[in-house]
Amino acid sequence: MTARVTWSRIGLALAGAIVLALGVGWSGAINVAASSGHWPVTQWFLHWVMRNSVETRSALNSPDEVADSTGLISAAGHFAGSCMACHGAPGIRPSPVFQAATPAAPNLAETAPAWTDRQLYWILDHGVKFSGMPAWPARGREDEVRRMVTFVRRQPSMSPAQFRALTGGAAGVAGSPRFEACAGCHGADGRGRGAGDIPILGGQRPEYLLGSLRAYRSGDRASAVMGNAAAQLSDDDIRVLAERFAGMTGLGGLSGSGDRAAERIVAQGLPERQLPACLSCHRPGKPYPVLVGQKASYIAARLRQMRGDGKQVDARQSQATMPVIARRIPDDMIDRLARHLAGVEGDVPR
Repeated sequence: MTARVTWSRIGLALAGAIVLALGVGWSGAINVAASSGHWPVTQWFLHWVMRNSVETRSALNSPDEVADSTGLISAAGHFAGSCMACHGAPGIRPSPVFQAATPAAPNLAETAPAWTDRQLYWILDHGVKFSGMPAWPARGREDEVRRMVTFVRRQPSMSPAQFRALTGGAAGVAGSPRFEACAGCHGADGRGRGAGDIPILGGQRPEYLLGSLRAYRSGDRASAVMGNAAAQLSDDDIRVLAERFAGMTGLGGLSGSGDRAAERIVAQGLPERQLPACLSCHRPGKPYPVLVGQKASYIAARLRQMRGDGKQVDARQSQATMPVIARRIPDDMIDRLARHLAGVEGDVPR
């Protein structure tokens, strides 16, 4: 005797399976304790699904440029402050608290070589569900993700001394005094430790630094690096840091590179393009940042991000006037203008 397979029987079987699954879930029979770990077959299956997903989606969605070796200081600083507790770092063991998770955060020195740069980019940018690996908290900050890809790629061969050097010796240790933690990237003199992606803070207007730190803390300015650094700052911390960095030497003085076209934009603007002069806003007495003496690489990168060559990263589009102004700057004047404001000659490093 054979049983006939009918649509009604298939429907009843599916309904029974759903009811059974709901009943098991309702009963509490499934053990969700992290202390119990996974069965080996479950561990294998979840990792197999994750790897297949990353390989497919990174091939389809990762940008062509996925690594940037010019910003290892800021990447190392962010890793020390945000990632080290889970993954550890050269010469530093991960926190046992996070190692008690299921799954535990992997040792990147062992696992990173198994992924391509495009795959690392996708994991860092999007995170992985059910693993504790978060997405990059500042959406659209491809520049930060690219720098972190390079840092993670180099970490397996990095010595503890090299890691300490990148973080300025602070190494993002929990409880590090606020200024020392900031100086790990920005330098004890506020000059950014020679890194092109880290701005000079010394001599900046204290009101601007105050507002910037508050905006990073609230999320109004998008940066995973600065957002994490500012998240635990109190109002008093922000005030003290702003005043301390503002009191250093660095910015200000006279700009000049001998470029008359750049000087015209700085002093007069380009009325035919409805481009106002830089000094109409960025001069003493105005509530805008000091640009004279800032790093040329930082100014050029920010202008390109604002004008649409990259992502707008420092202000929400509806609240920003600079993206409109930046788009009116002629393409061939971005680097020249940045050099003139910085007071340097020669090419701007990218």
